[in-house]
Amino acid sequence: MKSRITVIGAGSWGTTLASMCARHGPATIWAREDEVVAEINGRHTNSLYVGGFTLPASLRATRSLQEAVAGAEVVVVAVPSPYFRAVLEQAGPFVRRRAPVVSVAKGFEPSTLLRMTEVIGEILPDNPSAVLSGPNLAREIMAGYAAGAVVACQDAAVAKHLQGVFNRGLYRVYTAHDMIGVEAAGALKNVIAIAAGMADGVGVGDNTRALVITRGLAELTRLGVAMGGEPRTFAGLAGLGDLLATCVSPLSRNRYVGEQLGKGRKLDEIVADMHMVAEGVHTCGVILELARRYDVAMPISKEIHRVLYEGQSAIEAYRGLVRHHPPGSE
Repeated sequence: MKSRITVIGAGSWGTTLASMCARHGPATIWAREDEVVAEINGRHTNSLYVGGFTLPASLRATRSLQEAVAGAEVVVVAVPSPYFRAVLEQAGPFVRRRAPVVSVAKGFEPSTLLRMTEVIGEILPDNPSAVLSGPNLAREIMAGYAAGAVVACQDAAVAKHLQGVFNRGLYRVYTAHDMIGVEAAGALKNVIAIAAGMADGVGVGDNTRALVITRGLAELTRLGVAMGGEPRTFAGLAGLGDLLATCVSPLSRNRYVGEQLGKGRKLDEIVADMHMVAEGVHTCGVILELARRYDVAMPISKEIHRVLYEGQSAIEAYRGLVRHHPPGSE
């Protein structure tokens, strides 16, 4: 028997997940924009977030959270971390008791430093919480390319059930119990992706970029393990896999922010031109607070924070790593 799925959030990844689920059973998506709801229902497209792709006719969109979640057997929350709690609190009274609630947001709550599954636990203590994460660039998956992800839940039976819900053709889902590690890796890698994008914008070589990515993996692993995550999680799909995709793909929003910063643009200007959220911009400050809490050195994250919020330039952040021409050369 197929589960009724609701995805809260009609951004690129929320729409992609809802689209995959709708091809195999009933699926509903909640969007905050009336025009997005009308377009999904009327034209079976979402040009604002995943332009160029046709969505299944069976995918139904709504502006009402009550309508979206009432009766849903699995609820997926695809809302950026700064807005996650507010939206889930509105939906909470209408969520079926014991229905799994799955976070696909890759960040921490700024005011509390909580992971998203911890936020779910506070709002819906009677519902199992889980996280789905991995190297999942929405446009590639919509185009039919193979991808993998990890669904983590403390209840192994729930994780197994969710694996069956999300496994779709070339989209392969693996189960895990390390929710802390999966969530920490997904959030922390976004800041390293900004650093990798800055490397491209500044114009360093591939060796330098590889250095930054590799040291970034060590950095996020240190903090994730200090928080209670398992080391092997950071070497898997939710860790290294997601980090690589986010650091090198031109489809990555966080890499794009870093690249534009490296070219000398201001953060406010970059963000104003984007209609999607780059989670690393919000996560960077939270990471430094967590680093202080757990007494973990985070030198790359500290440099990125200085560029984002303290007026440091990308060139200054890469001091000592930028090639200098020898005398008499061009």
